Formats: sequence, C-alpha cells, structure tokens
Amino acid sequence: MRRNPDNPAGRVESFTLDSAILKDNLLGDPSRRRIDVYLPLGHGGEGLPLLVDLVGFTAGGPVHTNWKNFGENVPERLDRLIATGLMPPVAVAFPDCFTRLGGNQYINSAAMGHYDDFVRLEVVAEVERRFGCGGEGKRGVFGKSSGGYGAIVHALLHPDFWSAAACHSGDMGFELCYLRDMPRVLRAVAKAGGIEKWFERFLANPKPSDDDIHVLMDFAMAATYDPDPAAPYGVRLPVDPHTCELIAERWARWMEWDPLVLAEHRAEGLKRLKMLYVDCGDVDQFDLVYGARRLHRLLQTKGVPHVYEEFSDNHSSVDYRMDVSLPLLAKALS
Repeated sequence: MRRNPDNPAGRVESFTLDSAILKDNLLGDPSRRRIDVYLPLGHGGEGLPLLVDLVGFTAGGPVHTNWKNFGENVPERLDRLIATGLMPPVAVAFPDCFTRLGGNQYINSAAMGHYDDFVRLEVVAEVERRFGCGGEGKRGVFGKSSGGYGAIVHALLHPDFWSAAACHSGDMGFELCYLRDMPRVLRAVAKAGGIEKWFERFLANPKPSDDDIHVLMDFAMAATYDPDPAAPYGVRLPVDPHTCELIAERWARWMEWDPLVLAEHRAEGLKRLKMLYVDCGDVDQFDLVYGARRLHRLLQTKGVPHVYEEFSDNHSSVDYRMDVSLPLLAKALS
C-alpha cells in the first residue's frame, strides 16, 4: 500500500551487476550486487540527472526501495516531491554495498573492498549506460550517517566526478563518535576470547543486541580506516587491548579519513560543486552535530559555498530531511 496512492507513481527497475572490483574481496562477500534504479513517471532516464543513494550502516541500497509502514520509501518520496513541483525529475540509483561487517563507508579498503571504485566506476557507469542519465555535470550523491560520510568524502575526493552532494548526519569528528565505544568493544572481545570468536558468536546469535551492533560497527570502521589484511576480517583496533590506551600510529590512520581532516586539504575542490548540503540533528546521540558544526565553520573559512542546517531531532528516523536536500540537488543538476 502506498501512503499516497494519488501521487503519479514512477517505477523501480532492478538489475544485478557482476563486479570485477569487488571480486575476491577479503571478507568473502559476493561480488554480484543488486542495483535498483528509480525513474519518474513518463521518463526512461534519458537526459535526467542521476543521484546515487548511499545508505547508512546495517543497510543495503534496496532497503530504501522497500515498502515502508507509516511513511514513504524513497521512490514514493520522490514521486511526491516531483508531482508537487518541489523538485524536477531525476533518476536515482540504490546500490547494494552491504558487507559481512554490517555496512560500508564507501571508500577503498584492503579489507572491506574497494567500494569507492565500485560505486563510481561500475555502478554509475552501468546505470548511465543502461538509462542514458547522469554524465558529467549531472551526477549527485547523498546519504545519511555512514552514507552521509560516504557522500561528503566522495565529494572531497572526486569533485571532478560528482557535481552535487548531500551529507545527512555524516560521521565526522572521529574522536567524539568512535573512541567512546572502545572500552565496551574491548570488554566484548575479551569475553568472547578474541575478535574471530566474537564474530562467530555474533553470526550464530538469532537476535543480536544493540551493543552487538555497535561492536560490529567499530570492527567495520577499523577494517575501513586502518585495515590489516593479516588480521581476522582485516580488523585491528586503534587501542591497546589491555589498557585501552590509544595507539598513536593506528589512530592517525583513522584520522586521515575524518572529513574534517580531509577538508583541511581538499576543500578547494568542493568549490566546483553546484550544490553542497550538510545537516545534522541538534541532539544527535552520536554527537555528530559537533563535527558538523566544525565542518560548517571550516567551509566558511575556506570560502566553500554550501547550505548548512541543524534541525530539532536526533540521529534516528530522519529520512524526512530528504525533503530538503533532494530538491536542492535536483535543481542544481537540472
């Protein structure tokens, strides 16, 4: 059942992509991936701007095209925004980038896989080939949480490829959002008898707890920012397992991927974007709002045009913020 059956309905086409880039990844994840593509009513894709949706941790792209109770999935949201004239028609791709470690940060990692390359060089290339959308100057990327991180980092690394980006509640200010988890990660690992045994128990558990998911998330971050292909699942933590003291050289590798650090050296490229949007809830439970404020201040200092907003909410269930970002991206690319 659609929330508003009166809105003209676009369609979602699905195809599978056999990735050469993800083949033989260290985690053993499948290289065949599902890609969903939204097309507005009356459009086959030709000439439309292309947006790519990077979802948050524990999700894969097709979760945003699934039916949603008491709300809209992203295609229904797009139908409404386009039908009411709030945004021009766009094509939107939803790639499956899920991993055994629960999610993705959409950068290249020797442990997780080369998901930066996968998104740009395989997903976008194939979507554009099939549907005739996107192309130079007409590509945008958006996401929330880990997806927001992916969007802002892709914009920082590849302003020649992307022309617009929206970062909703993205991971940044790493010392605030990650380090506080390390004591409970160490306790969980010690109790299980090591990372490998912890993960085996996690996979066998029919009902993982919220704490389990947070431990898994920190494993995924370690395998993303400072991968060790010789370690179980590529995971090595940035702290001493006995004292929880920070290991400086390992933490430095994490910090190289903090958007606040990347922006210090790469912000100039963001001036090439047609639209950059950043927002965060003012009571985000992961304290990401403080990183967002720092990014906003840094971008102001460096003269990077952008739209920054804070809203009265936390980190959870904030898809409604797409009502703000998606029209901005679509108008900038049309």
